[in-house]
Parts: sequence; C-alpha cells; structure tokens
Amino acid sequence: MTEGKVWFITGASRGLGAEIARAALDAGHAVVATGRRPDTLASRFGDGHPTLLVTALDVTTPRSVETAVEAALARFGRIDVLVNNAGYGLFGYFEDLTPGQIEAQFATNVFGVLHVTRAVLPHMRAQRSGYLLTVSSVSGLVGGEGRSAYHASKFAIEGFLESIRPEVAPFGISSTLVEPGYLRTEFLGEESLVYGEQEIDAYAAATAGLRSSQEAKRGLEEGDPRKLARLLVGFADVPAPPPRFLAGADAYGLAVADLARREGEASAGRDLSLSIGFDG
Repeated sequence: MTEGKVWFITGASRGLGAEIARAALDAGHAVVATGRRPDTLASRFGDGHPTLLVTALDVTTPRSVETAVEAALARFGRIDVLVNNAGYGLFGYFEDLTPGQIEAQFATNVFGVLHVTRAVLPHMRAQRSGYLLTVSSVSGLVGGEGRSAYHASKFAIEGFLESIRPEVAPFGISSTLVEPGYLRTEFLGEESLVYGEQEIDAYAAATAGLRSSQEAKRGLEEGDPRKLARLLVGFADVPAPPPRFLAGADAYGLAVADLARREGEASAGRDLSLSIGFDG
C-alpha cells in the first residue's frame, strides 16, 4: 500500500481521464489507469512508475470490470477514489441514429458507469470510506438539439448518482458529479465523437450545420482539462466535496439559464399544479 489515496480511473488513455491520472500521480497518489488499449496507456504514462498500474478495461463488459478491480486490489489493497470517466459522444438528429448506435451509447456512458460502480462499491463499503467522482456533462442538465442520445445518457447518470448518494453516505462514501462544458481534449475528434448513420434528407442541412459547428470548436474549447484535473484531485482531500460541480464558464452559463427557465415554467403552471389534489 502506497501513501496517499488509490485512484481507479476509467477512460484514462486520453482527454480528461489522462489528465486526472497525471494530476493524481503528481500529487503523490497511486493510480490505476484503465482503458480498452493498455498499450496506449503504457505509451502515455511510461513504465516502471511505482504507484501506477496500467490495466485493460472495457466498461461494457462486467467480467472485464471485475478483472480490473481485482488487479487494483491485488496491487494496492484498496480503492479510495473511483473516477468514472470513460465515455464518448453520439451526435445527430434522433431519426438519423440507429437503434444499435443508441444502445452502444448507453452501454458505455450509462451501463459502463453502473458496472464499474457496482464492482467497486462493496470494497468502499467494507473500508467505510470512498469517493465517487463521476464525469457527467452540462449535457446532463440541459437538452440540446441534434444530441438527444448523448444528452439522454448523461441525464441518466445524473439521476443514478443523485439517487445513490444517500444510499452510500452512511458508509463514509461521498460523491461528486462533474458537469463540464467544452474542454480542450480529443472529445471532438473521430475517436470520441460519432454521428448518426441514417442520414435522412429532411435533417441533412441541420446535420451539416451541427457538424460544422462542432468542427469549428475543435481546438478552441475554453475549458483547460489540466486545470480541471488538478482541481478534481483536490476535491478528494476535502471533508465535504461538492455534490455537483459545473466546470467551465459555458457550463455555468447554460446551467444557470436553464434553472431560470425551469423556475419560470414552474411558476407559470403553479396554480394548475396545485389544483389536482383532492378537495377537502
């Protein structure tokens, strides 16, 4: 067992996951960096680091998850921080998305989180401590045209984490939902972002505009993933980390505007909402 905490990070081969892994190592923690291609992980982090374990993990396969968790426990004896970061974007208008594409999006972004959390929680429960750091998105709070499947997957994760928070709190397990806007990572690249396969003519112009807008953002995203990673590593050391964290000015602005919209809609329908109770 090394000094510091033991971090188990999914999707650590690139993007925010890789930055979190590096920030945790720099802070003196042990890191289990996982991904579908261990060779990519090894090339990124190098060999021989005494507090780093690189291991294969496909979050869509429960047995792969169990094997990775077992390897982490065999090496370090515990898992203190679980970073559920693995995921990708499926963009496109709903009718352009095939059922298989949508199922694959949920298999990774939703069921992957559930599989990994299910495998780690018993060990955190037994040690009476732990921290669930889940990378959601502002897309888990606010819907977006042309991104229905991706937003739906993030909405699902928000509901899951918000619901299990009180279930695991009695065992000393805390959690944070991280809700970034656009970060300057590889998310908008071909490996992390795919589009609908149907290409229905009625949506052709809108889809072209969507693709163009995302390509225009690539490399110009305002969020710095290294700054975010260092901040998140710090969250693990505070007694009461925030249950939610909006990461980036764009995320903050979208969320605040959506809260105002929802409050307005609720107020407008208040009388009707209260009218459905039984009389007397």
